[in-house]
This record gives sequence, structure tokens and C-alpha cells, in this order.
Amino acid sequence: MPVGIEAWVNQIPPVTRGWLSLAVVTSVAVQCQLVTPLQLYFSFKSAIVNGQPWRILSTFLYFGPLSLDFVFHLFFFMRYSRMLEESSFPNRKADYFWLLLLSAMLLLLLSPLFNLPFLSSPLAFVPIYFWSRRHPSTHISLFGLVTITAPYLPVALIAFSWIINGTWRAAAGDLIGCAVGHLGWFVRDVWIREVPGGSLSWGSHAPEPVRRLFGET
Repeated sequence: MPVGIEAWVNQIPPVTRGWLSLAVVTSVAVQCQLVTPLQLYFSFKSAIVNGQPWRILSTFLYFGPLSLDFVFHLFFFMRYSRMLEESSFPNRKADYFWLLLLSAMLLLLLSPLFNLPFLSSPLAFVPIYFWSRRHPSTHISLFGLVTITAPYLPVALIAFSWIINGTWRAAAGDLIGCAVGHLGWFVRDVWIREVPGGSLSWGSHAPEPVRRLFGET
């Protein structure tokens, strides 16, 4: 691997880098026909009843076949997950992982209600939404065509996903991801500020076992 690529990868914060690497490996494995999407999607029956627990993880790693939609979701996830981890969670890998883990658990519970077998894109929109609410005055140029402020970024990306897929159902998962991201942002930023004594430490800070896992005890 060229040194330049290695240096670029090593500059990505650890949680984002780990998720990005596993997502790329999963998509390459599907593209090489080492596994099939049917072996990766999540359903309670397949994962729990049929004893295939890996689906609980693999559903968050497969962004679909190599396509424009794949590049779109992976690029924006990597960009804004990296920016969020660097700006809001510096030296707090466990807390950022805990945010994503809680969001993933909620998405697993919601998936049967919205018929979402793959949850990678919904989870990717959690850090995108979270970053947009924590940087409300930041201006963003979308593809050099239009400039918007950060709070409108999730809406613009959902609309673009709708356009490139040709159906609103393709963007439904991204919308669910924004809803989950809003809940995480509300618990961490709004609830603590607005409600006296309203700190929800279990939702804001990783528990001790997770901190030990990341060497942050």
C-alpha cells in the first residue's frame, strides 16, 4: 500500500477508521462473491431464532454493491463521522463508540417496523445529524453547487439519496437514522441543558467496561 494512503488512513480517528475499514472489507467480500447480502442482512428470526448472531453486526457494515449510492453514503459518513469524533470526542473513543452502540441498538429495535434489513446507512446518518446540530452556524458547499448551513445538511443528503435512487423508499432508512441521531443529540445536549438535574449519564458517557475496552480507565 502506498505510504500516502497509509498516512491518510492513520489520520482518521480510531472509531471511524475501524467502522470504515470493516465496511470496505465487507463490500469487497460481497463484490468478490465470498459472501452474499443474504448472509448479512438482519432479521430477528435469522439472527436469534436461527442462531446467526453475526447478522447483528454485519447489517451495519454492508452499504450495498459498489455504486454511486455506495460512494455517496461512505464518503459522507467518513467525512462527518471523522469531524464529529475529532471535534466533540477528542481522546474519548469510548464515549463516541457508546453513542454509536446505543444508536445501533435502537435501530435494531426499529428495523422490523420499517422493514430495514440493512442498517449501515441509517447508522451513518447518526454522526452526520449529530455534527450538523453541534455546528449550526457552519456553512457547507454541496458539490460546489449550493451553500447551506449545517442544520440543513441531513435534509439535503436525504433529498440527494432520493434523487440518485429514484424512490423515496431508498431514503427512508436515512430519515430513520436522522430521527435516532436527533434523539441522541437531544439526550446529550438539550436535556442536560434544559432540565434541572436532568443528566442522563448512561446515555452521555460510556460505562466502565466500555472504557476499559478502550483503555480509558
